[in-house]
Amino acid sequence: MKTGPARAGRRAGAKAGRRAGGDWSLRDRAPLPLAWTPLPRSFFEAGAERVAPRLLGHWLVCRTESGWVGGWIVETEAYLAGDPASHGFRGETRRNRALFGPPGRAYVYFIYGVHWCFNAVCREAGVAEAVLVRAVEPAFGLEAMASRRPVARLRDLTSGPARLCAALGIDGQLDASDLCAAESPVFLARNEDRAAWLRARGPVVRTTRVGIRQAAAEPLRWYLGGSDSVSRRSRRA
Repeated sequence: MKTGPARAGRRAGAKAGRRAGGDWSLRDRAPLPLAWTPLPRSFFEAGAERVAPRLLGHWLVCRTESGWVGGWIVETEAYLAGDPASHGFRGETRRNRALFGPPGRAYVYFIYGVHWCFNAVCREAGVAEAVLVRAVEPAFGLEAMASRRPVARLRDLTSGPARLCAALGIDGQLDASDLCAAESPVFLARNEDRAAWLRARGPVVRTTRVGIRQAAAEPLRWYLGGSDSVSRRSRRA
């Protein structure tokens, strides 16, 4: 008997859960809200250095063929105008056009010829600033995520920019998506319980960015120290 994509996905998810010592991939960590409230465009009109820590604890949400997938944002990096580590440092190109706005759009780029990375564009149109979402803590759609990216430990599912894109199904087709619209295939939504959630996953740690050579000493990365899904921890924290 042939195995269809849905059945294959369920089997892959269950297999990933068994390797983790339980059926974690089959159990969501949070109930889906009755309705999503995307973050308003005004949220992203500030500079990336202000937006990056404010995104912690809010939702990254994707609408997929398997249903809703997503989780709490637990790690971010800011890339600023005039920042030599930014893709926009040398000006606008076809590849980085979405990075130049308007604010509240997705900038999704391909790296190392293998991985995708997801960013939220900030500031007014024409200014290249964005927040790289480095990690989310999986909350719902875990079965679908595990079928795309089987792992032995839940903490490894979305703990890194390439990992979260693979698990959530984010690729170049979502570049320039409107992150402020609930009908968008990917958006950033308000967590109404964010304050309590931050207290549970805190403290917020500010440190240097990962995997760059230019402006590497700038403290432009933030993460939640109490989350197991953070990609890399500061030795000073």
